[in-house]
Amino acid sequence: MHEADLDWVLRHEPELYPFPWTRGNFEDSLGAGYSCWIMSEGEAPVGYAVVMQVFDEAHLLNFSVVRAAQGRGAGAALLAFLREALRGRGVTQFFLEVRPSNLAARAVYEKAGFTSIGRRKGYYPAEGGREDALVMRVAP
Repeated sequence: MHEADLDWVLRHEPELYPFPWTRGNFEDSLGAGYSCWIMSEGEAPVGYAVVMQVFDEAHLLNFSVVRAAQGRGAGAALLAFLREALRGRGVTQFFLEVRPSNLAARAVYEKAGFTSIGRRKGYYPAEGGREDALVMRVAP
């Protein structure tokens, strides 16, 4: 992902999340040197991911597949790519948070081998309050 990709990303972010990242969130991630990727099928972008690595641990900060590409294996393919890339960078643990209510995302993560290791209370903004996050981990 490059700054030139942000207009496309920001067109899709609000359709995927009730509380989407801002341009500033993505610009800060790029500026901080986080690993930011765009996934394409042919010439068409269909997903994106932002990963922060610290030593031998990585944290998935944003993982998105556009609605039109969901249910066709794009999420699994993007996760497999990320795991391979992180393994090549010496990562031994890969973490993420997911809303307990996001059953589709949880299924993709669990199928990829992520297991729940904890819960962060009130982590996500939600309509009428806050929602917990499940913390998940896998060895790349």
